[in-house]
Amino acid sequence: MVSICFYFQVHQPFRLRKYGIFNIGNFHNYFDDKGNMEVLQKVAKKCYLPTTKLLKKLIEKHPEFKISFSLSGVVIEQFKKWAPEVLESFKDLAKTGNVEFISETYYHSLSSVYSNNEFKLQVEKHKKLIEKEFGVIPKVFRNTELIYSNKLGEQIRELGFMGAMAEGADKILGWRSPNFIYNPPRSDLKLLLKNYRLSDDIAFRFSNKDWKEYPLTIKKFTTWVDKINGNGEIINLFMDFETFGEHQWEHTGIFKFLENLPASILKHPDNDFITPSEAIEKIDSKGEFDCPKIISWADVERDLTAWVGNDIQKSAVKSLYDLEKGILETKDDQLIEDWRKMQTSDHFYYMCTKWFNDGDVHKYFNPYENPYDAFINFMNIINDIILRVEKITKKKIKGFEEIKIRGVK
Repeated sequence: MVSICFYFQVHQPFRLRKYGIFNIGNFHNYFDDKGNMEVLQKVAKKCYLPTTKLLKKLIEKHPEFKISFSLSGVVIEQFKKWAPEVLESFKDLAKTGNVEFISETYYHSLSSVYSNNEFKLQVEKHKKLIEKEFGVIPKVFRNTELIYSNKLGEQIRELGFMGAMAEGADKILGWRSPNFIYNPPRSDLKLLLKNYRLSDDIAFRFSNKDWKEYPLTIKKFTTWVDKINGNGEIINLFMDFETFGEHQWEHTGIFKFLENLPASILKHPDNDFITPSEAIEKIDSKGEFDCPKIISWADVERDLTAWVGNDIQKSAVKSLYDLEKGILETKDDQLIEDWRKMQTSDHFYYMCTKWFNDGDVHKYFNPYENPYDAFINFMNIINDIILRVEKITKKKIKGFEEIKIRGVK
């Protein structure tokens, strides 16, 4: 028997407005409300609303069909501001009882790598938000972009989670299959590993006419799933929710594919659908997933280079997290909130030079012409935040002069 675990990431950042050097010290509104509203409403129309509607229809038609989501805190904030009907559509899905909501960092941040205290705070804040909006307390954790390591596994378990999601990285699994549940060394935390081949067949390759398996038909995909029976216990299909209608446009047939998928999967008597928490309760671990170094679901490297792979990214991230002590000392709620929204991982994606010349999918809704503009804009805002902190605390905080040097003068 093989169980299908569908998980969708739902996230949009608060993108930054164009913030020039002459704004520093004079203007503290860092976020492009107009642009963010336009992006959100565009994606709502193309993806969020039609896909949630279709999923509800599929659950009503196939009571065995189950799915899971993680919605970042910042995307929920945007739903409330600019697309409340989208939030209601997720609540309607929640009422079916066939949908599980997963915990993550509220700000979709890299805090798990750079600040243990900030990481814990953001996880707790997100957990409270999900309980407030959906009436459930998340039982399973997924980190930003599936960032994971043994150390992080220990932190996740300390926060009370029994399960977590991670990338089924070949460099960790070796000859083993991602289609089983594993656990970190010396831990009872259960890990659900993404089957990146089958996930990416839908998320990235579905409309790629150069792909040798194009077109991806329901029959073809179901055959691949059926072959895992006897060679695995769970197939974790993890992807961005924007796959449906935005990354893969409606004319590609992606909605028709999704509409026919549950019935086709369920034709095999040994197939079913399962939520992450059900999988953790029902399926035993098959061994250790020993992951001493950080992995993620990004790119072929499956590491952190999408966010901190070059000098400008490393400089920006260090500048941001070096501010933590001074920021918290101000006790200024708005300043602290601004700083936390600056932690959203997308800001560092935009500074990535790996894809600058190849039109990679990571340029998705990138507001900048090039990575260096993204860095300059980000650091101008960091310098304004520094001035705000110094004005409130009335003192120079150690490390701030170094940050200013890394920024734009």
